[in-house]
Amino acid sequence: MPEGPKPEGPKPLGSTPEDSKPDAPKPGSADPERRRMDAMRDGTENWRCWGPYVSDRQWGTVREDYSEGGTAWDYFTHDQARGRAYRWGEDGIAGFCDDRQLLCLSLALWNGQDPILKERLFGLTNGQGNHGEDVKELYYYLDAVPSHAYQKMLYKLTQAAFPYQWLIDENARRHGTPAREFELIDTGLFDNGRYFDVEVEYAKAAPDDILMRITVHNRGPETAPIWILPQAWFRNEWSWSDDFARPAMREAIPGEVHGEHASLGRFTLSFEAQDRLIFCDNDTNFPKVFGVTGPAGYCKDGVDEFIVHGRQDAINPEGLGTKVAGVYYRTVPGGGTEVVRLRLRLGGGAAPAFTGFDALMEQRRQEADAFYAMVQAGIADADARLVQRQAFASLLWSKQFYYYDVAEWLDGDPRQPPPSERRKMGRNSAWRHLSTADIMSMPDKWEYPWFAAWDLGFQCVSLSLIDPGFAKNQLVLLCQNWMMHPNGDVPSYEWAFGDVNPPVQAWAALRVYENDRRWNGGTGDSAFLERVFHKLLLNFTWWVNRKDQQGLNIFEGGFLGLDNVGIFDRSAPIPGGGYIEQSDGTAWMAMYCLNMMDIALELTRYNPIYEDMAAKFFEHLLYIAQAMTGTGDEGSGLWDTNDNFFYDKICMPDGTTIPMRIRSIVGLIPLFAVTVVDGALLRQLPGFGERLRYLQERRSDLASLVSRWDDPGADGRHLLSLVRRFRMIKLLERMLDRSEFLSPHGVRSVSRYYLDQPYEFECGGQQYQLTYLPAESDSGAFGGNSNWRGPVWMPVNFLLIESLRRFHSYYGNELKVECPVGSGQPATLDEVADHLCQRLVGLFLRDQDGRRPVFGDYALFQTDKHFRDYILFHEYFDGDTGRGLGAGHQTGWTGLVANLIDQLARGS
Repeated sequence: MPEGPKPEGPKPLGSTPEDSKPDAPKPGSADPERRRMDAMRDGTENWRCWGPYVSDRQWGTVREDYSEGGTAWDYFTHDQARGRAYRWGEDGIAGFCDDRQLLCLSLALWNGQDPILKERLFGLTNGQGNHGEDVKELYYYLDAVPSHAYQKMLYKLTQAAFPYQWLIDENARRHGTPAREFELIDTGLFDNGRYFDVEVEYAKAAPDDILMRITVHNRGPETAPIWILPQAWFRNEWSWSDDFARPAMREAIPGEVHGEHASLGRFTLSFEAQDRLIFCDNDTNFPKVFGVTGPAGYCKDGVDEFIVHGRQDAINPEGLGTKVAGVYYRTVPGGGTEVVRLRLRLGGGAAPAFTGFDALMEQRRQEADAFYAMVQAGIADADARLVQRQAFASLLWSKQFYYYDVAEWLDGDPRQPPPSERRKMGRNSAWRHLSTADIMSMPDKWEYPWFAAWDLGFQCVSLSLIDPGFAKNQLVLLCQNWMMHPNGDVPSYEWAFGDVNPPVQAWAALRVYENDRRWNGGTGDSAFLERVFHKLLLNFTWWVNRKDQQGLNIFEGGFLGLDNVGIFDRSAPIPGGGYIEQSDGTAWMAMYCLNMMDIALELTRYNPIYEDMAAKFFEHLLYIAQAMTGTGDEGSGLWDTNDNFFYDKICMPDGTTIPMRIRSIVGLIPLFAVTVVDGALLRQLPGFGERLRYLQERRSDLASLVSRWDDPGADGRHLLSLVRRFRMIKLLERMLDRSEFLSPHGVRSVSRYYLDQPYEFECGGQQYQLTYLPAESDSGAFGGNSNWRGPVWMPVNFLLIESLRRFHSYYGNELKVECPVGSGQPATLDEVADHLCQRLVGLFLRDQDGRRPVFGDYALFQTDKHFRDYILFHEYFDGDTGRGLGAGHQTGWTGLVANLIDQLARGS
């Protein structure tokens, strides 16, 4: 990527109209994808009415868990999923459906060896995995556009039997050890190319005219058999209530299915050159699943029973049902290819289904190329463009129809046995108001097939680079009355809506607003910003009232996304009683104050009434700064003057306080609380300026705590920061030290110092220890996949980079620090931000040896042409090597690499 000139930093809110010109050319009307996006924005055509909204995993979720004790992984298992109807959603491979998930398309496969039909992705549960739940498949989201007029993904199917039990047994053998997770690639089944590459593409001729093409490549040297089974089925609504009639579809003529649904209407589903069509119903197989007699019929697992086990009585001989599969048995020569085509048309279709099929598919692919040529116009490096495009594709593929009515879930359904009364006081019982049936962006549709509030904020910031309209919709949705708690709490995630995630929604709203303004040629959507602001006022109040136990502006958030960064679970009762005053919890709130102040200042452009709100949030920041620095009468603060670092502090019942001197990302998060305000804007706001002057004169003890807000810096800008210059430099000295936080691939979550000298702590009569762990965790104390003790995490790195750019936009080239520490190389804070950007982007790019650090030591991934350019966006990364770890499709926040590539290309 070209170096380009170094700007002074991101444009502060309040920039002049000249500064607001877009950084990239606005897509013109000649771009077909932009025309579709404009049509969606104007409400003239709903191109999003069909999309990749089918989950990769519905089994093992809270929604499907009706157990008494809330054991979701055990209550509805992968083995049951073949024959047990879901209540709240559907799953499948390469799934596509309408935005109410009434009718689904997906792919099933059989290699003639597996004990079951491959209809859904397999993975280990939280208890089975050596380091937590983990999908054990190889699949990649390769391309997509915002309208979903073109989508492409790749699934890799072994020609030998899939090693279900081997994966379970080997990971069980490694359980509780620091050994690496045993993955599918470790079995050797992909050696010598003995597998199929199965490409699935979707294209739309119109919003409700869907083309599906499946291309199977035999990568092996020998002819191998494969059964290709594109499927369609209705989501089961009829088993739970008498309010829904059972829909139907039947084979009208060979290869053509006619269907009708009370809400969806009539449709035609056409299969090209199929061997035959087979039908069953999306109903539970009661004898197999529960061991009891159930209603007579052809059950959900009918396709599996017929194909794998040869049971003729498992499918409906009359050619009708609520589930259909096209059967294509093919023997594919080594190096050969087979293609299967399918078309779904709502309302039917007069023209032949497959005339011009491939030409239209190619047209939509070329339109996707044209769209990304515009988006990536400033990115010179081809490999960076490849990585960014796959990151965008993964974000777009990770949308899901999310259906959950908590009251109905707690109370049970009229046509089902009532659940245990105990459930009504258990998980999510305080969230009976929550009822959603919406398309939402998921962190990972297998590992985390449910929205998470802070993940969603990061997802929206990345999505807004290509689809700001959808990103805005997501942030508004999270604050809707049917989602947000009446007390102002934002639902965190499905396992515990009442848990606490970092409050990043205001930050995300600002970034989405800015990217939307850039996308639309400098015009900002103030109505969106105002709408979100009013809802977040309620949430801010909830934080102040619920998470500041002593009313001292020190916050105890608990989980806050950093579940294994400390020595014990911060969401659980503290040993010996007491509570934790959290450096990160308090810093997140300081950041929240500044984000809300920035929004209020931006809204003063349209309505001066927001001046008062801006002043309110500034003043609140001052009280948080006083509490954190310990300069007031209450407590000693969270800053350690000997170590020059922020630490959490335990407050015991007897009034004593114990600092936990752990150098972790917790102590760097105060850097996030920074903003820069344009001096010209301040001069336009007399009320705001008057309040600032009052605080400066009458409360100088507070005003002096916030860095340089009254002292204009570069280009007349004003800095508002929780961390003053001295402390910022001291924190950066730690952060940029390669023996502590700075890894070759970003900032670690825990100092590497603890590798040889573990931190020890005694509390409540118990001894605790923290050791630097660059990769997998050796502790399951906070859940098997809790791995914050050393790896590199994209979201906190992204926020650090953004903070550095904001500090630079105030200090300019006058302030330089050594980067890395010990190198003798001074760098401006903007150059430090670029340095971190390059390290993080370098996780995915080929290095001078042609290797991608994210692939670790897997030779096949590094060198084989059928693997080396397919990127996985992992949850986190080895703090020493950069190897990808955790959820393999966590584009939910690792998709931020797309933003980092954009920053480097634009030079900001």
